[in-house]
Amino acid sequence: MRYSVLVLLLAACAHTPDDPLVWSDNVVRELPVAKGDTVEAARFSALSPGAPLAPWQPWFIRRGNAPTAYRAVELDGVVALEADAREGGSGLSRMIRIDPRRHPVLEWRWRVPGDSLERLQAASGGTPLVRLSLGFHGEVEKLDFDDRAKLRLAMLLTANGLPYASLLYVWMLDVPVGTVVPSPYTDRVRMLVVESGTQRLGEWVSVRRNVLEDYRRAFGEEAGDIVAVGVMTDPGDDGSRRRAYYGDIIFRSGK
Repeated sequence: MRYSVLVLLLAACAHTPDDPLVWSDNVVRELPVAKGDTVEAARFSALSPGAPLAPWQPWFIRRGNAPTAYRAVELDGVVALEADAREGGSGLSRMIRIDPRRHPVLEWRWRVPGDSLERLQAASGGTPLVRLSLGFHGEVEKLDFDDRAKLRLAMLLTANGLPYASLLYVWMLDVPVGTVVPSPYTDRVRMLVVESGTQRLGEWVSVRRNVLEDYRRAFGEEAGDIVAVGVMTDPGDDGSRRRAYYGDIIFRSGK
């Protein structure tokens, strides 16, 4: 029995270029690093309502989940991305390669419709109202045995697997701004609270972050290349419908 367990654990950590532990290996091999003073990860404002969202694609964490509906809509005279989560939930993501040392400044805006505090506490007391996620590449060989095993299991058990590391910027209801929240499942995913409470519900909230500083604080190491940008809105903790809006997502050189 012990031998079988050991074999499974070793298999979970073993990997080759053709069988990587993280999908970010392929992104780094296939995509060039973005150039210019700014990198437009998302220019939703340039779309027409109902237009295709490519190169953005659905992103599923759990196999078989009913997807969140994402579409381009006009709101306050500007086109934005609407997320409408009725059950299950999924994200929307695009593969892109950005060197955060060249483009450390990240800007975006989002909007969460207003609701009663009682309703929000029931639906969102323990999970983010909205999420903006960054996937990072890195050297898997530097990770310890346990982290490598969890990355392998994520490749096997989830719909997409994980990159080397994921940093999620989130809006929470009761968690203070600046809090770093670790994932209960893996050390390679951290959430950073950048908005909290109900004061700005129903209005556009603009956010500007230094990705290098945030990554360093969340993971205690230097960031590798960004390999994906995503957003995610899922149903409330009680299974209720949840909606949100996302504006343009821009990386800047910081000049």
